[in-house]
Amino acid sequence: MKKRLTLLLCVLAIVSCAKEPETIIEYQTVEKIVETPGETVTVVETVETVLPPDAYSFTRGGVSTVYYSGQTARVKMASEIYSALKTETYTQTQIDAMFSLGTGFTDTTLDTSGKTVRSKTASYGGSATVKSLFDGWITEATSVVFPVWNTNGSKGVAGQVTDPGTGGRSVRVNAKGMEINQIFTKGLIGAMALDQIVNGYLDKTEKLDAAQAGNDAGDFAYTSPGATEANVTKMEHYWDEGFGYLYGQDNQAFPALGKGVLLNKYLKKVESNEPGISKNIYDAFALGRAAIVAKNYTLRDEQAAIIKSELSKVIGYKAAFYLRGGGKNITEGKMADAFHALSEGYGFILSLQFTKDANGAAYFTNAEVNAFLERLSAGDGFWDRTEDELKAMATEIDAKTGLPATN
Repeated sequence: MKKRLTLLLCVLAIVSCAKEPETIIEYQTVEKIVETPGETVTVVETVETVLPPDAYSFTRGGVSTVYYSGQTARVKMASEIYSALKTETYTQTQIDAMFSLGTGFTDTTLDTSGKTVRSKTASYGGSATVKSLFDGWITEATSVVFPVWNTNGSKGVAGQVTDPGTGGRSVRVNAKGMEINQIFTKGLIGAMALDQIVNGYLDKTEKLDAAQAGNDAGDFAYTSPGATEANVTKMEHYWDEGFGYLYGQDNQAFPALGKGVLLNKYLKKVESNEPGISKNIYDAFALGRAAIVAKNYTLRDEQAAIIKSELSKVIGYKAAFYLRGGGKNITEGKMADAFHALSEGYGFILSLQFTKDANGAAYFTNAEVNAFLERLSAGDGFWDRTEDELKAMATEIDAKTGLPATN
């Protein structure tokens, strides 16, 4: 059977429906001519195209339907916890409260947000054992590293390590040379920010498809700031919450890269590896949100796949990058620089289990990640690592992620 498609001349850009006055959809009238032996059948169809928005800005009745205050609170909390893990006067009780209870912050608005970081750590991907690692790092930082903050450390001994020369880096590490604040925060990039986006809010099974019936019916479940009644569907809000874990510390329409200490900061750094990656991600968030309003779930899922695989590249790139950088520092005799880089690398390797590649699979399983971490911490940990060993690990990560080698 031979088919020929002919577009009629009329292409209309019109309002989608009365409920969504701000959503513009393009409708194309298409004439499909189906030819069979002895018969020609003409079918006229209307094809809907969701127009890519200029920015992540969506309104209903003149009021924005986008908000993600909970995500903004958590990424801000992460920044304060990071600072606390670098300040030896904090106690375990204080940092535990910040992580697990969501209280004790210098920004007192966070104390009343009702949100916590721990509750959203390793919620979907990875293993349930990951959450306890973060608890343990708080204990180790406050009970092992803080008491020897100004005491010189050495192989097998926690304390301060300083590189030679004016302006040499100083780090406070445990007995294996690990800088706990770096491991904790880089691990949180994957275990909270990435996990919540790719395995939670943008996942069909966990969130999106379960909210389809309500989205189709136009059932509003949430009330955005400035609205007097519910004006946001569950699916719309889920997508916004995923957006918030990346851009939660800035204006939604024109967010700057590099803010905070989590995923947004390192997306900016990876822009040098793949120019345009940040725009691809932002545009996919905007088009996916528009697709939800238009009830085009195929388009929504296409954009979700782009976001998941592109954001996961951030983890893959940085895990290998810091291993190579740390190895080079060791060869140059800059142990403080090496420990800092390898601590960041350790956290990013932990984060690999929360990734999604183009086929929807994690770069590494929880077991594979644990094997990598055991290799890094074997013996006296970072003190025992060599540049050749670390370069080999980085090459293994390159091979599994399919990303080009950096530095």
